[in-house]
Amino acid sequence: MQPATLDAAILEKLISAAVAAPSMHNTQPWRYRLNPDTVTLEVRAAPERALRYADPMGRALSVSAGAAVFNLRVAVAHFGWDPVVRLLPYRSQPDLLATVRLAATPNDGDGHHDDGHHDDGHDAPHGDPHHDLYDVIWRRHSSRSPLSGRRLPPRVLYELAEAARAHGATLWLAGPEETSRLLRLTAEAERRTSEDPRRLAESRDWVRDTGPYGIPAAALGPRDVTGRLPMRDYLGPGPDGRRGGDSPAAAFESHPAIAVLATDQDRRTDWLRAGQALEHVLLLATSYTVRASLLHQALEWSDLRWSLSDAHRTPGHVQMLIRLGYGPVGPGTPRSEAAESLDGGR
Repeated sequence: MQPATLDAAILEKLISAAVAAPSMHNTQPWRYRLNPDTVTLEVRAAPERALRYADPMGRALSVSAGAAVFNLRVAVAHFGWDPVVRLLPYRSQPDLLATVRLAATPNDGDGHHDDGHHDDGHDAPHGDPHHDLYDVIWRRHSSRSPLSGRRLPPRVLYELAEAARAHGATLWLAGPEETSRLLRLTAEAERRTSEDPRRLAESRDWVRDTGPYGIPAAALGPRDVTGRLPMRDYLGPGPDGRRGGDSPAAAFESHPAIAVLATDQDRRTDWLRAGQALEHVLLLATSYTVRASLLHQALEWSDLRWSLSDAHRTPGHVQMLIRLGYGPVGPGTPRSEAAESLDGGR
């Protein structure tokens, strides 16, 4: 496929694809800049939308940025270019998380990566094979509703694991005992957050019914009437002190399928790669009509995050718990306009 001409309309589509990535509390903590001389898109952190209390180290921000990078890769390939990714390319610019260069020809004449200069920064091979997921970008969303008890076919689970492996991450489906343990840790994180005024206020601040950021109240989803599945309670206890407040209750699946996404190391580049792996998994799952929601709560407490990995047979650092299954299409969350996310477009 011959690459398209990078005009304003195509640039808007590329940025819109990146902005469609998931982020914690839908803060969309990124901004983008085009270097016209090298035809390179820069992915930068937006610290004004970082979560000071829930994500003090910026790990979740980096995972979200990695997901946006993967969407950019898919969109760039869709329009005929070869996406060349570098992670953390310059030590002098810590807010510059990644660059995606739009190479005009496969292999860019030499068949090699661009060299990264920071923390093993080169990442993506030329000739990105995932352009067929472009249309899926717009259908992916988190489902906070009950799912059915239908199991995922082994072939789908294998493909999801291979998608994670392509980015240097591992993905496995937790067994019954491990699932119970992971949910207990998630419930403990929920309890702690409900008793932490700063974290609770931060969470509540991102429940918004207007504007391009945050989560509308209608999209928060119900709580599990049995208390077995600890979905995130964004608003905290109600006046009577009960978790979930006035949130509606529903019966969730009795045997949830929880997939664990992990990396061997835990550097910023690993967080960015985990984000790419996460979005690849989520888009591929969406293409199979598999719904997903993210159980991130235990990752927000350092001791609980450490405990997440305790029972696994190989060393690793858990980056995300993903609840998978079949169920209804839920409400989406807003996104900022491409022009607002592109430096110089405000």
